Amino acid sequence: MELESDSAGRLRRMYALLDARFGELHWWPADAPFEVVVGAILTQNTAWRNVTLAIAKLKEAAVLSPGGLDEIGEDRLADLIRSSGYYRIKAGRLKALVRFLKEEYGGSMDCLAAEETVLLRSKLLKVHGIGEETADSILLYACQKPVFVVDAYTKRILMRHAIIDAKASYAEVQALFMKILPPDVRLYNQFHALIVNTGKEFCRKKELCPLCPLQELS
Repeated sequence: MELESDSAGRLRRMYALLDARFGELHWWPADAPFEVVVGAILTQNTAWRNVTLAIAKLKEAAVLSPGGLDEIGEDRLADLIRSSGYYRIKAGRLKALVRFLKEEYGGSMDCLAAEETVLLRSKLLKVHGIGEETADSILLYACQKPVFVVDAYTKRILMRHAIIDAKASYAEVQALFMKILPPDVRLYNQFHALIVNTGKEFCRKKELCPLCPLQELS
């Protein structure tokens, strides 16, 4: 991937502009690390508002825990998370994740988070239904590890500002951020949240460039 010589400066400028516009976003909203893990799977291919409804249902049923999801039947779980879409598929993925957590770490999120980052990422990517974005969301938001999360908004915004090209892979985009920025969990958290907000409000498929805080970056 060929990058412009001023990519580092432009990314830092991007952060400054978005941070000034949105302020501290305190993402990811959750009561506990395991809730983040569940949310990372439920948010696949759906809007966050649908995830919050599913999370609320799991809490009402008192099964939002490794033990609770391990014991509940898969059909019942699918029904509880119906609002998240693809609910039967996601129920299977949640079950696979809980089995992984139980078999590898005794069901303990503390033990999971204590694992070395590269090794844990490799293990997560072998769990059914967990791809790079989901794995990195778990690493950053649930385990507090300095791993930058790349999503569709990230690629769209960087492409529109000619920082990457259309052929850039997930790994290449992630490496761009992680080479330029210090390994700081709070910074990665806030930057990704800023990008998501920008994508939702301005950098849509039909962009609203005149209103976007990144207009002066162009």
